[in-house]
Amino acid sequence: MEPVLSDVLVIGSGIAGCATALRCAELGLSVTLLSKASDPRESNTRYAQGGIVADGLDDSPEILKQDIQRASANSSYPEAAHIVANEGPPLVRRVLLDQVGCNFDRDAAGEIDVTQEAAHSRRRIFHAKDATGREIEHKMMDAVLKHERIRVLTGHTAIDIITRSHHSTSAMARYERDMALGAYAFDEATSRVRTFLAPAVVLATGGLGQLFLHTTNPRIATGDGLAMAARAGVPIVNAEFVQFHPTALFHRDAERFLISEAVRGEGGRLVNAAGEAFMARYDPAGDLAPRDIVSRAIHEELTRTGASCVFLDIAHFAPRGLDIAERFPTIFERCRELGLDIAREPIPVVPAAHYFCGGVKVDLHARTPIPNLFAVGEVSCTGLHGANRLASTSLLEGLVFGWRAAAEIAKTRPDGEFRAVCGEVRPWDDTGLSEEGDPLLIIGDWMTLKTTMWNYAGIVRSRKRLERAAADLDYLGRRIEQFYRQTKLSQRLIELRHGIEAAQLVTRAALRNPESIGCHYRKD
Repeated sequence: MEPVLSDVLVIGSGIAGCATALRCAELGLSVTLLSKASDPRESNTRYAQGGIVADGLDDSPEILKQDIQRASANSSYPEAAHIVANEGPPLVRRVLLDQVGCNFDRDAAGEIDVTQEAAHSRRRIFHAKDATGREIEHKMMDAVLKHERIRVLTGHTAIDIITRSHHSTSAMARYERDMALGAYAFDEATSRVRTFLAPAVVLATGGLGQLFLHTTNPRIATGDGLAMAARAGVPIVNAEFVQFHPTALFHRDAERFLISEAVRGEGGRLVNAAGEAFMARYDPAGDLAPRDIVSRAIHEELTRTGASCVFLDIAHFAPRGLDIAERFPTIFERCRELGLDIAREPIPVVPAAHYFCGGVKVDLHARTPIPNLFAVGEVSCTGLHGANRLASTSLLEGLVFGWRAAAEIAKTRPDGEFRAVCGEVRPWDDTGLSEEGDPLLIIGDWMTLKTTMWNYAGIVRSRKRLERAAADLDYLGRRIEQFYRQTKLSQRLIELRHGIEAAQLVTRAALRNPESIGCHYRKD
């Protein structure tokens, strides 16, 4: 099968991938965008509820930057925070409002309705009810699909980044300048591996919530980009900083479902089984404390009381005149399907893995240390979030750095060296892969991985727990790698290989860092 050539290869279809693809296409470049889902709109972006940071009331870039720094436990990279605070809000208006036509909520006067979330000092968040990510993802992807210079391929799971040092047939490649050349991807429709080549490769693969037993992330969030980058030799930084969202729906008949932080922003209070509001005991900011503090407070409250969950009560604490069903229609309807009326009764909630603050090390133009390889969105680490992410800045970061990556990519065009090296790329070799993948083995390995990460590398960690996790994951990793080397490829097998490597990266980083900071909490 002949390689697929384009100017830019984007792996991932959330806001960061879409922003990169759209801007590259606008600048005259041909783009191939890969999504491993059957629907290219399936991404972490699609499930973001609360909103996206934009223009605030009595706000300024400096105030936003200060809020980002405070929420990060003062570990956010100041230059990244400066860029996002200054470039982000104008891009929201120019791209999301004017260019793709996102329908954010408006007040009676027709102005954008801004809300507030935990750790924000201003009301500055644009939202579309409680399904902001869905609105953004659908409008961005509509624009991507319509653009003549962008080719979107679904059902393609990336296996590995193609680099000169790893995948050239030339023995001299090891002495030459390394560079990214493309990626191998598994085409689910044909069960074949395809080769994609481009002088600019952009990882936009999202997060890794599925490594944990409880998560708000969709099924596709398996740490793919993180593992591929690490295998290619790219540094991974801040991997210990996994943010747990404090409020995911707790129900025996349903998967964990995000209950937006905006519910607390609009007045909701956390109460225990006795109906007691408890957050003031743990932090002066109470229910609007940063996410890591709220998650640990719930963890401690559950430990103290022996309960299985706490409750988020908007029914009895909502300000007068707030129509709960109107303001939170997605949450209202999902809970109603499960027999819960959130306008009359509190919502049972527990913390769940939500956002990865670390990632592939990039500079302020989304470049990795390997030439031609970029990373944007949750898979990357610009330093913006430091040890803890400020609510509703993730979508903004993806937009800003997707735009910046495109500008950087457009500055350079393929040269003779790239074209020559492409001719040396080793074709995919699937000889020896004779065994059929047993789905029960894959399911079992995933469950072991998820349980290990949740119990030993979750909200509250200790040296002994992390050492146990590292040992167990190393054993599991060797077993999975042997399985992978003998078995016919499938999406779930490729994801399992990515997932175990991503889990090991998180655990080792957590073990190396003895200091409790942000969402990395050691109780030794």
